[in-house]
Amino acid sequence: MSQEELAAKILQRAVQLDKENRLTEANVYYLEALSILMDICRDSQDEEKKKFLRSKIDVYMRRAETLKKQINDEKARGTYHEVLRIENDSTGHSYDSVFGRFLNKEVTSIVVQDPYVRAFHQCQNFLQVCELFVKKCENLKQISLLTGEDPSDSQKQWLQQLSGSLRSKHNICLTIQYSSTLHDRQILLNNGWIIKIGRGLDYFKAVDNKFCIGSHDYDLRPCYETNVDIFHKKNVQFKNTN
Repeated sequence: MSQEELAAKILQRAVQLDKENRLTEANVYYLEALSILMDICRDSQDEEKKKFLRSKIDVYMRRAETLKKQINDEKARGTYHEVLRIENDSTGHSYDSVFGRFLNKEVTSIVVQDPYVRAFHQCQNFLQVCELFVKKCENLKQISLLTGEDPSDSQKQWLQQLSGSLRSKHNICLTIQYSSTLHDRQILLNNGWIIKIGRGLDYFKAVDNKFCIGSHDYDLRPCYETNVDIFHKKNVQFKNTN
């Protein structure tokens, strides 16, 4: 696939997301495509082609700027709401793909509420999402997990091991609390973003064996049907207990 074809494909996706009112996702795709188009324009020796590309860049740059303003205006009013529907057996919905764009250097504290971080694969899911937090949030200091309690000792052992790794290797404090009545499943970021996943972190189907494609790359793993609601709440503050 040529760079022109790649840019066209990304723009097609951006326009589709724009129509679906998935504005933060659309903006990411617009900016990615614009970067490619600007590289093509810079390297081209064909003046007619450069003129055509500049016109396209101008159109999509203005749309990206409009989207950014709309997102910021809705954030300021506390009215931003975006919905992602994950279809049964669909792929391309890793944690990074679903909400990675909201993780950045502004995030210093994260709360994860999910009643089902209990079984081995569920604790592995939580480990995966913590790895994403560490990779994306360079100033992260605190992760708080509220979950249900498993009667076995394994859950506590796994989570304590993760807590020790986060503290010793990344200076991040993981606090764990247990609730027998918790039902809500959500991730709250102190930069104001709230991600509500209907099934919580456990929306991936099991792979057939340890050597299946999708075993490690969650973008390649089929999913259960669920909805993801993304909100922005102004002035969210979490206590840092580190």
